[in-house]
Amino acid sequence: MRPDHKACADIVFMRGQIRSVPAIHYGGVFMTIEINDPVQKERIAKEILLQLPEWFGVPQSTESYITGSREKPFWAEIYDGQAIGFISLKATSPDTAEIYVMGVLPTHHRCGAGRSLYKKLECYAKDHGYSFVQVKTVKKGYWNSYDKTNEFYIAMGFKELECFPEYWDKANPCQIYIKAL
Repeated sequence: MRPDHKACADIVFMRGQIRSVPAIHYGGVFMTIEINDPVQKERIAKEILLQLPEWFGVPQSTESYITGSREKPFWAEIYDGQAIGFISLKATSPDTAEIYVMGVLPTHHRCGAGRSLYKKLECYAKDHGYSFVQVKTVKKGYWNSYDKTNEFYIAMGFKELECFPEYWDKANPCQIYIKAL
């Protein structure tokens, strides 16, 4: 662990062991867990992304995210025994980790699930020596659903790095956000 690393709020260090502490919310229990089984990663990603057509409406790219998550670090947000969200990390350089894909079911937006998932990814990135986290999304002002996504990343401390107007296509300019760790 890096000396400047601050432990995540939902991790407890006890006698050299690390364990997750569930968060109680609206009468249910949230727990963010790392998933290592590639089949389980793919199943969770598919279950979540297929319920997010406003963000993942292009079948070919959605399938790419689903299968691409199999071999990447992956965390799921579990609520009362069911996956309600997930996040996956992609190393883009020795210094930078990327949020490869993230999704939270709409019924659990603004309940802390996305924040919890991101915090796990950030802790992992710090522990593995990354200096930055980046994410690509559609630039604010083009789609209401992506405006909410942009607001989430800004609330997590990300800053605009650069926009590529035709990276995906003209209707979906690619905004890259970055955060120093």
